[in-house]
Formats: sequence, C-alpha cells, structure tokens
Amino acid sequence: MSILVKDLTALLSSEQVSTNETVLHQHGQDESYHEVAEPEVVVFPKNTEEVSAILRYANEHRIPVTPYGRGSSLEAHVIPYSGGMTIDFSLMNRILEIRPEDLLVVVEPGVSRLELNEALAKHGLFFSVDPGADATLGGMVATNASGTTTVRYGVMRDQVRDLEVVLADGTIMNTGSLAAKSASGYHLNGLFAGSEGTLGCFTKLTLRVYGIPEHVMAARATFNTIEEAVQAVTTVLQVGIPIARVELVDEESIRQVNRHDDMDFEEKPTLFLEFHGNEAGLKQDVEFTTELMNDAGCQSIQFETETAARNHLWEARHNLAYSYIHSNPGKKMMVTDVCVPISELSGAIHHAREQLEAVGLVGGILGHVGDGNFHALVMVDMDDEKEVELSNRFNESIVHYALSKNGTCTGEHGVGIGKQKYQEAEHGEAYNAMKLIKQALDPNNILNPGKIVKVD
Repeated sequence: MSILVKDLTALLSSEQVSTNETVLHQHGQDESYHEVAEPEVVVFPKNTEEVSAILRYANEHRIPVTPYGRGSSLEAHVIPYSGGMTIDFSLMNRILEIRPEDLLVVVEPGVSRLELNEALAKHGLFFSVDPGADATLGGMVATNASGTTTVRYGVMRDQVRDLEVVLADGTIMNTGSLAAKSASGYHLNGLFAGSEGTLGCFTKLTLRVYGIPEHVMAARATFNTIEEAVQAVTTVLQVGIPIARVELVDEESIRQVNRHDDMDFEEKPTLFLEFHGNEAGLKQDVEFTTELMNDAGCQSIQFETETAARNHLWEARHNLAYSYIHSNPGKKMMVTDVCVPISELSGAIHHAREQLEAVGLVGGILGHVGDGNFHALVMVDMDDEKEVELSNRFNESIVHYALSKNGTCTGEHGVGIGKQKYQEAEHGEAYNAMKLIKQALDPNNILNPGKIVKVD
C-alpha cells in the first residue's frame, strides 16, 4: 500500500478509498474516443468536509485531482492524464431540499437529472436541462451542459442560483444566494459553471426548476433544403412562439435511419419540434407555426399530443446515433460540437457534410437549430491511423469554419482535452485572463490539470 493510499484511508475510511483494478479502469475513461489513462487511486467522499480534507492534503503534497460524476462526458474531462487521484462523487447523492414556492432545489453533485426529475414530479415540477445522458448534476454544471431544451429554458449556467465550492486549498465558499437576481460582486456562478473541475469541486448545487407543462405537443416537418428549414425556425423564434425543442436532421442522416431501422421517413431535411404550454395556447401556437412553416417551403408537417405518438414522431431523431453505431461495429463515435450564429447555420451544416464526404468517413449531422449548435456523428476505427487522422482533419475544418463565423468550438460538450487546442484562437487575449484566474485559484495546478487552459 502506497503512502498516498495510507494517508487517504486515514482521512476517510478503507471503504472510501479504492485501488481496485476495475475501479481504476472505470475512472480512466469516459464515453469519448479519447485515450484511456487511469488514476493511482479513487476516493469516495460523503460530505463537504471530507472533500475539503482531501483537497487540503492534495494541495499540500502537489497531487493531481480529477473530479468524476458518471463518466458520460465526451471530451476526456474526467480522464486523469496527470495521474494522481480521482474524486468520485457518487456517495454525495442526496436531494437536500425542494422549494416549490421558490422554484428551486438544493442537491449534492452526485444526483442525476433523472433522479431529480423523479423526485420533482410529485411537486408538479421538473428540471429542464436534458443533455441526453443521465449525467450527474455536478458534472452538468462543470461542463455547462445543455441539450434539446436550450431554445426554451437555457443552458446549465442559466439554472444555477448558488454553488458550494471547495477550492484547491480546501477553502469552502458559496458563489451565490437564493435571490432571483443580484447586482452584488463578480458573477461567480458564471465563472464556476463550465470550469470542468479546474477551479474547484462542487459539493452543493442550488438550481432552478420549472412547473410541468399542462400539455406537450410534438411535430415533424420536412423541407426541400436546409436553408428553408433554418429560415422556418428563425421566423418561429422571431414571432415569439414558445417552442421547447427544435432539432434539424439532414437528408443523408434520415436516409441512414431508414436503411438501418427499415423505416420509410421522407428523405429530406427534417425538423423535429416540441411545444409546451396550456391547451388553448398550444392550439394557437400550432396554427401559427403551420402557417409560418408553409410560408418557408415546408413540404409536410405532422403534430401529435399522445406520448406514444410523440415518441414515434421523433423516432428518426432519437435513433440516429444508434443507427450509425450499430451499422459500424468495431468503430468509435466522434461527436463534434460547434455552435454558430443561427444566420450561419445552413452554411455550416453544408460545409460539414461536404467535408465529411471529402474525407470519406461515415457520419450523420443533426443540430439544435434553435440555438445554432450542431453535431456531426463520425464513425472512426481508432486502430486505423489514417481514419483517426482524417477524423481529426474533419473536426478541425468545421471548428475553423465556426470560428471564422464568430462561433465557438464547443456549444455544450465542453473543452476537456479535445477542444483545448482551439482555446487561444477562439478567445484571444481573454485566454490569458483565464490562465490568470486558474493560477490565482489553483496556484499548484492540482485541479484537473491540463484541461481547458495550460499553465506553466
């Protein structure tokens, strides 16, 4: 047993410290294509005080620390390339307080979004951010996660009212309050949301929640061109229709779903939409949306309110990633994540499809068209150096295109390792300010070192 393991066992207990080979391997990877790297030890704290003690010890002995939720990230945020220890927050999984009158909830970082929504449902409430995976809320704040509902409810940063954070030296602090707004001090909620464990470890989250909508309606609309589909959404947003989700899938991706799942969806650029509201309001929204869609060149549109019918309507969108994965056994999926102004989205998607065909790789394209974020799902044989090189070339091409349109290299997956090389090009002088912040809060560079920014 190493000195590190002995000291951590003395701080916690033997049950909270693991060097088990399987546990180390689990904490050396995420759901991405990035290279595996294992920590020396994994610790499982149960409360804020234990996290503080762990970080004080790590800071004193210059031991790298990587926070870990469920490992569902896509850019190697949780992979400990510097070794050291991983802090797994799975034992800090309590819902501490639900405040229906304030539309707030207080949770520990290990609570997952589905666990939270199950508890909220009995109060007629729900948590809005849906990244797809059943990620932990701590991890979602750390990466400033978002997803299909962003167009209506915003990203993870918009839901954060307060964070209890343990800094690198073990100091425990709060970044906000319960107040709905504040003009006092620097906006620390915004700083720590999206910091990917490089500035501190979250031990308590106060988050905004919403009332469950009275009615939900889904729609699927087809167009002859991507430009028409994007213009239709732009018009819907401009007139203020409260659309809750709006997804765009390109023609080739629809064709892939039809081939793999033996479906007969119309093989055209397709919008998948969802509306939340009351019955009377939704009726007006549907009528107005139909009119606007037709004016933009919509070829067909279908609405559904029953749960089973809504799910069937969205089937092509939900099945897209699986159809590529199952059709390409032995390959890993690389998911790109650029975001551009909505006015530039059509051009960005066309450019991505052209580049994908140019490098000869198989992949689909789908977008959260309401906020300008889109993904290319690229299948890569990680044992084939040429395919890996081509996939990296493709990714760089669409990132540089997005940056040329004043967009960003990552809309919702975060930086981690995969997007780090674009940080200076995207942020310019602001990148140096970020490095100064990192050095001020973590002078020994123990917190998730090598992620987001590189410091000396």
